[in-house]
Amino acid sequence: MAEVKELESYRGTGRRKTSVARVILRPGNGAVLVNGRAFEQYFPTEAQRQHALEPLKIVNMEGRFDVLVNVSGGGLSGQAGAVRLGIARALVAYDEGLRPALKKAGMLTRDPRMVERKKYGLHKARRAVQYSKR
Repeated sequence: MAEVKELESYRGTGRRKTSVARVILRPGNGAVLVNGRAFEQYFPTEAQRQHALEPLKIVNMEGRFDVLVNVSGGGLSGQAGAVRLGIARALVAYDEGLRPALKKAGMLTRDPRMVERKKYGLHKARRAVQYSKR
């Protein structure tokens, strides 16, 4: 008797600003679920949707995987960036041969930019109190 193999899945974690995305890729027909909601419902703008799915487009794998995403923290822009990195890392877990194409496109680089902390005596991180001549 043939052993029933559990559905294979590939995982990747992505971070951007304060957002963290846990991504699971499963062979399928291209369905994308983010926090249990439809992809189009979660990311309202087309730019965010394109940004998040960019790694799949680069390696021509659109429609070959179902993407399950659990994302938290930050805003929608940071979350889209986190999903992008998570998908890219999951694709590399699926096939190490995709690494050069993704690396060349900059998909595997974690964006290090973070919000600068507010300093005491200032309004914001760098915005000082308005100067008064008199």
